[in-house]
Amino acid sequence: MSKELVVYFSVYGTAKIVAEEIAGQTGADLVEIEPVIPYDSDREHYDTLARLAKKEHDEDQRPAIKNEIDIASYDRIYIGYPMWWYTFPMIIYTFFDQYDLSGKTIIPFNTHMGSGDGGTYATICQLEPEARVLTGLPVEMRDAENGPAKAVEKWLKSIK
Repeated sequence: MSKELVVYFSVYGTAKIVAEEIAGQTGADLVEIEPVIPYDSDREHYDTLARLAKKEHDEDQRPAIKNEIDIASYDRIYIGYPMWWYTFPMIIYTFFDQYDLSGKTIIPFNTHMGSGDGGTYATICQLEPEARVLTGLPVEMRDAENGPAKAVEKWLKSIK
C-alpha cells in the first residue's frame, strides 16, 4: 500500500478544511506549507492580501517556506491551495521549485470563489512532467466552509 501525504497552503482556512477532510477520509499524513513571512488571515484585510498576492504574481516572486516537508517516503501527494489571481499562490510555485515529485502521484485540490482550478492542474503537469497527476478537486469556498465531506468522498472514489 502506498503512503499518502496531504500538503496544503491556506490563509483563510478553506483549503485547510478540505485538506483535513481528505486526510481524515484517506488516513494520509497532513502537513501545512508555512510561509516564512505569514500572510494576514483577517478577512477584513482582504484587499490588502489581494494586492500582495497580485504583486507576488506580477513579480514572479517565490515566497520562502518556513518548514521542511518530508516528501521522500510518500508515493501519493495531495496538494491543496486557494486560488489567487486565477492561479495558485506563488508559495505553491516555491513548493514545486524546492521539491522533486518525479515518480510520485500528485493529486491536486483547491478552493475558489468561482474560478474552478483556473488551469492550475495543467500547470502542475507542466511543472512536474515526471509525476503522475490525477484529476483534481476544485471546491467553492462556501462549500468548503459548509463541509466538503460528501464532495471529497465522491471525488476520492472517482480517482481510486
